[in-house]
Amino acid sequence: MGEVETILIVGGGIAGLMLARALHQQGLSVELVERNTTWRAEGGGIMVHANGWRALRAVGLDDAVEHAGTRVRRWRFCAESGEVLSDTDLEALWGEVGPCIGIERMRLQQVLVGGAEGVSCRLGTSISSLAWQCGRAAVTFSNGATGTYDLVVGADGISSTVRAFALGATDLAYTGAMAWRSVAPIRPRGLDTLQFLLGDGCFFGLCPTGDGRTYGFGNVTEPRAREPVAGRLDRLRRRFAHFGGIVQEYLQALTCDEQIHCAPVEWLSLKIWHRGRVVLIGDAAHASSPMMGQGGCMAMEDACVLAECLCVERTLSQALDRYGERRRPRIGWVQQESAAAAQSFRLSPAVRNAVLRDRGDEMLRRRFMPLIAPP
Repeated sequence: MGEVETILIVGGGIAGLMLARALHQQGLSVELVERNTTWRAEGGGIMVHANGWRALRAVGLDDAVEHAGTRVRRWRFCAESGEVLSDTDLEALWGEVGPCIGIERMRLQQVLVGGAEGVSCRLGTSISSLAWQCGRAAVTFSNGATGTYDLVVGADGISSTVRAFALGATDLAYTGAMAWRSVAPIRPRGLDTLQFLLGDGCFFGLCPTGDGRTYGFGNVTEPRAREPVAGRLDRLRRRFAHFGGIVQEYLQALTCDEQIHCAPVEWLSLKIWHRGRVVLIGDAAHASSPMMGQGGCMAMEDACVLAECLCVERTLSQALDRYGERRRPRIGWVQQESAAAAQSFRLSPAVRNAVLRDRGDEMLRRRFMPLIAPP
């Protein structure tokens, strides 16, 4: 598209790095800025579902991600004691779409950073202003430098600066849950499946990652709180002290407060994802509850779809409109089903567990079925 020759991506997470690679492969001039001074990825781990793996395959990074992680073949819901309530075969669910990969976020980011080789990336840089100049986006950076671009992409997460400049202040909704994420250097009891152990108003998830390590994620329904780093490990252990032995093995393998990332789970639903020469992708546009584990996968799909639209459509306006048309139904489904899953987890354990014993596999398959088709 001749109308778009220079593109600035703000944010060096999953969405931004995926888009940088996809656009660079199309021969477009891309710059990326990231506010952190080093490449870092908070949150412990992630399961890349098969639809995310398909997006990685589209940009040639699927093998590297699989090598850095491990295949996860089953998804189990369990009672807090460890009793299996439902068991889903993920390979049968996704079929030929591809595997599901458990991977540490830092390892995933290392693959994505390597994939963006050839793209101009500046660390320790954010934007301090965004305006319009002669029909282009004029940007002032935190170091005082300036630049003009045909397109600015906000890939800078749920607290997006680009979104604030382009669309104004946006209220984030608290989902009512705090998330505790970490990675331990063990595989408790030889864990080889994704497991959710469900308690009363809380759950603890375990996902194998590469190198014999495990991603653990606790979720507690409670008022929003600021959890200081000091004492986090003890507080986490106390919150889940009544859970089954596999959780205790995991928690005992953690050794310090700094291993644990704790934050409120927030929600963002926007009617507008682009304005003029600015567009939002990933959590900057549509952060939601992590109950389907699709946040990273939706960001990967966003990147591939936006890159395709920019290369296929005749004008920038048409490309951004088409991007929204293709992504909104899929994002809407994920947000709807994530909210429904969160509500179901808050039912009384007796009711919830009975439903999962009876229909858990069927419900999980239905939840993911619309994502089997390409985005």
